[in-house]
Amino acid sequence: MNISKLLSTRVRNIKINPFLEDLTEQKNFLHSQIKDKKILVIGGAGTIGSSYIKQILKYKPSKITVVDINENGLTELTRDLRSSNLLDYDPSYITYPVNLLSDTFDKIFNSDDWDVVSNFSAHKHVRSEKDKISVEALIKNNVFGAIKLLNLCEGNPPNYFFSVSTDKAANPVNIMGASKSLMEKLILSKKNNFRVSTARFANVAFSNGSLLDGFIYRLNKKQPLSCPHDIKRFFVTPEQSGQICLLATFLGDSGNIFFPKLDFHKDQIYFKDIALDFLKEEGLEPIYMNSEKEAKEYDIDSNLGKYPIYFFNTDTSGEKTYEEFYTEEEDYNIKKYDSLGFINTLTVQISFEEVEASFDAVFSNSKSEKSDIIKVIKKYVPDFLHIETGKHLDQKM
Repeated sequence: MNISKLLSTRVRNIKINPFLEDLTEQKNFLHSQIKDKKILVIGGAGTIGSSYIKQILKYKPSKITVVDINENGLTELTRDLRSSNLLDYDPSYITYPVNLLSDTFDKIFNSDDWDVVSNFSAHKHVRSEKDKISVEALIKNNVFGAIKLLNLCEGNPPNYFFSVSTDKAANPVNIMGASKSLMEKLILSKKNNFRVSTARFANVAFSNGSLLDGFIYRLNKKQPLSCPHDIKRFFVTPEQSGQICLLATFLGDSGNIFFPKLDFHKDQIYFKDIALDFLKEEGLEPIYMNSEKEAKEYDIDSNLGKYPIYFFNTDTSGEKTYEEFYTEEEDYNIKKYDSLGFINTLTVQISFEEVEASFDAVFSNSKSEKSDIIKVIKKYVPDFLHIETGKHLDQKM
């Protein structure tokens, strides 16, 4: 399946690869900042992290160390890289299946002086906010993980520190987006101490664990497709996600928050439209179902060439029908680069110790609830307007 072709049928005013012009224009600069440098990538086995690694290897760093809790993902990443020509110049390359929050990670970080530290470790799904326990896990990864990594960098600053954010950090309505907004504040508090940057960007089409990736699994298992009909999102391909993060790591000034220069009205795509395009690409005719039950009872084997699909109104906590990269209150620039915009930011004053203590007090209180964690988040992210419906995505197909 050609992902770029599938997306291009829905994105009207964007080239298949709009980031090539900036990559070409910045080629010499990127080469000077990456060649023979030592790179540490955390969360490198996921779709975005692995795409980033493939981009950065084109500029021949001398060393690249990849950390991820997903051992199987690291294995496939290595097989993928070794099966291409990206490692043929024989850099120092090693992977570690290690949790960022573990003491073992400290030993990895302290084993060398890193020129570039890039963090892709994150809870990235809105479905991660089911209850107090799931939210605690999300906060510890997205917030405590950032604090730990920034503290380590403070002691031995890299030339470049990058940590990926999300478009859901703009006007957040879910805990994942709010946690990333808080992460941005933590990063900005260090912008004058060492070089930092981040990027808010779109859904990565068919990335590991995404709704669209699930379409492939459903088809292979002869299970019905299901998605909300009223939600639209920005999308980029996996390759584009790596290009965005590569550019965001090295371009601009310390504290810039980058985003792809996509049009709010023209470039957001409904999930339902991609689902229908997906079936068309597979040569299948969609048969519309009225419920999950009806969709699961449909006999796929007896109706060759046809496929059940169920569309529903979104009614889960933390979901809004559209996304945005920035707010009008933010100082954004969409003219400097061909494919990227960025937000100019001020230095944020925030106490890491206070943030951790505030959350730990709630986590350790057996009587606290999810709503108490939300109150702590709002203390640091005042524009967080949480959408709570009492339903979550684990209750849907």
